[in-house]
Amino acid sequence: MLTSQFGIEIEFTGITRQRAAEVAVAVLGGRADYVGGGYEAYRVKASDGREWKFVYDGSIHAQFKQRGRKINASSDDSVELVSPILTYERDMDTLQNLVRALRKAGGFVNDSVGIHIHLDGARHSPKSIRNFINIVASKNDLFYKALQIKPDRMRYCKKMDESLVQKMNERRPRTMGQIRDIWYEASGGFDTRHYHSSRYHFLNLHSFFTGHHTVELRGFNSTLHAGLVRSYVVLALALNHQALTQKSASARKPQTENEKFSMRTYLVRIGFVGDAFKNCREHLCKHLSGNAAWRFGSAA
Repeated sequence: MLTSQFGIEIEFTGITRQRAAEVAVAVLGGRADYVGGGYEAYRVKASDGREWKFVYDGSIHAQFKQRGRKINASSDDSVELVSPILTYERDMDTLQNLVRALRKAGGFVNDSVGIHIHLDGARHSPKSIRNFINIVASKNDLFYKALQIKPDRMRYCKKMDESLVQKMNERRPRTMGQIRDIWYEASGGFDTRHYHSSRYHFLNLHSFFTGHHTVELRGFNSTLHAGLVRSYVVLALALNHQALTQKSASARKPQTENEKFSMRTYLVRIGFVGDAFKNCREHLCKHLSGNAAWRFGSAA
């Protein structure tokens, strides 16, 4: 479940990109330098040779704290951490340590920021991509409540379009070209622009078709809580694994009279098993109503 490569983008504010890069060097080793460009980026070349970046993002409401109050800041405090290619087994501890260090240095999040997780698309087929679309469509409502996606961010991570889902299942595309044509159909056809409107969905395939060849999940509020970051990464990897390995997936939304029970049992089914993932299950269920242990209320 956790074997696929991934990359993560974490948006935050509270400190400058330069300061964030300095903090990263303390955790990762190596050195930092300013590379500039349109994203006014700082690059950290870690001791293992991989590059981490801290870039500007115009959607971030830049702030800093002064005597406990959040004050508007300059664009220098708009920070998006862009990781290199990571694996769970090798890199999760390092990622969590970096997140903790950025928080300790003064970084924080607000309603304008999100987390995006890119999943390696190399193993995906037309069938697995359609599975992924159906999995997300069937769990749209439950995920949005569990992840507490802020209204201000909905335009950047819309729910799966019902018309697109219907077309995928009626036409049952057998090639990636057919998948691509359906994905872009509502927006006038295939388009290589980076900031194309089709990208702003919980599940983004624009990144898959325009060079990066990654499936992107965008439905996460940003956080500098290391345990939550881990939970989001594990969820993304588990969904990816389900899409790749499941024979088929339905877009039908199940009845969820007990949200917390439905989410917990779903997480266990896709691999969140045992004490190793107890904290992840708790993080992903805590905002839902109901009882995680009992489907129909509580024990007598």
